Amino acid sequence: MTQKRKFPLSLGRVQPPASAAKPVLRPQRPLAEAERDRVRAQSPSGLGLDSEQVRARMVERLRRDGLADARVVAALMAVPRHAFVDSALVQQAYEDTSLPIGLGQTISKPSVVARMLELMLAVQPPGTRPRVLEIGTGCGYQAAVIAQFARSVVSIERLKPLHDKARANLAAVPHSNMRLVYGDGRLGHAPNAPYDGIVSAAGGADLPATWLDQLAVGGRLVAPMADARGAGQVLVVVDRLDDGSLRRSIHEAVRFVPLESGLG
Repeated sequence: MTQKRKFPLSLGRVQPPASAAKPVLRPQRPLAEAERDRVRAQSPSGLGLDSEQVRARMVERLRRDGLADARVVAALMAVPRHAFVDSALVQQAYEDTSLPIGLGQTISKPSVVARMLELMLAVQPPGTRPRVLEIGTGCGYQAAVIAQFARSVVSIERLKPLHDKARANLAAVPHSNMRLVYGDGRLGHAPNAPYDGIVSAAGGADLPATWLDQLAVGGRLVAPMADARGAGQVLVVVDRLDDGSLRRSIHEAVRFVPLESGLG
């Protein structure tokens, strides 16, 4: 049932779904855990990291786990994830793992990137090219994936060293439909609004009203948000309906870095 709500949006009265009991998706892991995995990891046998076969193997694993949107499949195949990973960690580039990228941040697991983008695209008819706003550029990998199917993508990063790193990484990946912005992600980016899709790589206790104001009719926002029980985060999906009202749904448990204000 459609409900009109005031925002910022709070989950205080939302009942956690049964799916919250599922294993938590962890796009950002403790760095020590990632380092232990790196030491144990072995490079793909007999294949260079720039081989399409390596990426195909990663994507096939995601398809077996439920990834079905052909646009996301093609985008993941097109983007060389190893180009966005620090050289000491490239052997793990095509494993389903998060990896440190500096400043206490990580590149999200491919499975988490795939899940969030598939949710965002679920309301976009095949063949359409949405305008997308990404909150939290990080190393630029997800922005590069989005650029494969979007008409345009605006990606905001509040940490200047990461903004600069993403710009350098993306210089090697062809794209003409992307704008990288150094700014406060909580403010969104009004000059290019409205957006058909908004996806955030950080979560807080609320969804900023600016994001919702910048969501187009027929558009969908996907973001992590504090669980109503005070235990971690869940994925929240918000749709702007034809009459301008907002409809919210709650999905699986996740773990992202905190959503912070200001520039760093």
